Amino acid sequence: QVQLVESGGGLVQAGGSLRLSCAASGRTFVRTFSRYTMAWFRQAPGKEREFVAAIPWDGGNTNYADSVKGRFTIARDNAVNMVYLQMNRLKPEDTSMYYCAARLGAMATMPFPYNYWGQGTQVTVSS
Repeated sequence: QVQLVESGGGLVQAGGSLRLSCAASGRTFVRTFSRYTMAWFRQAPGKEREFVAAIPWDGGNTNYADSVKGRFTIARDNAVNMVYLQMNRLKPEDTSMYYCAARLGAMATMPFPYNYWGQGTQVTVSS
């Protein structure tokens, strides 16, 4: 069984920071976690799910949406099966539900190639 659990969301003022975490569990999944590309997506009410950031299995050559480049940083710790999203200089337009996703294969910026998803954590940025 594969499970991804996000945490770290909350309410923050514009200009502030939050750090999201994604914990992977499941016997087989954690044994092979280091093979997975991991990503963060977000979805606001009435909008499509959009790509935020992705990190390959080895942590190199990360990819970011233009809207978050220079403000957000994705990282992973394969030893503890965790993925993180450090979000700095937050803006009201960053308000959304943030989802962690996993797939075997290259980084992708569309949702459909990702096989596993968490339940999401809400981020709200006040102006």
